[in-house]
Amino acid sequence: MTSFPAIAHVAVTVSDLEVSVPWYRQLFEAEPVLDEDTGPFRHVVFALRGGMLFGLHEFSGAEVVENFDPRRPGLDHVAFGCADRVELEQWQARLDELSIKHGGIVDAHYGSGLSLKDPDGVPLEFFAPPMH
Repeated sequence: MTSFPAIAHVAVTVSDLEVSVPWYRQLFEAEPVLDEDTGPFRHVVFALRGGMLFGLHEFSGAEVVENFDPRRPGLDHVAFGCADRVELEQWQARLDELSIKHGGIVDAHYGSGLSLKDPDGVPLEFFAPPMH
């Protein structure tokens, strides 16, 4: 092993695939590559740029007891990489076209981010490295 491997996939648990799949389909501008009921859960998977997979899991009969809270140990957010701030601005315009609420572009010394939440409140971000 010479270096740590890249992330192959991310999976988030959602409360209702009937709501989340169309929302992510619109965001990703892609159709799922897999829709499978495994028994304990059903998952729908999207293939993203760079070969990464993004999965949505729904556990049948699971009662949602708490809303997502990034301050609770576990996932804080999922960030999608943009080449530069120009691409980030294009994503902001795309989110506006889709009427997806977001926090606007926030610039920091380590890069620029554009935050949004999925239908279950899972935080997502588009992130670009700092301008030089």
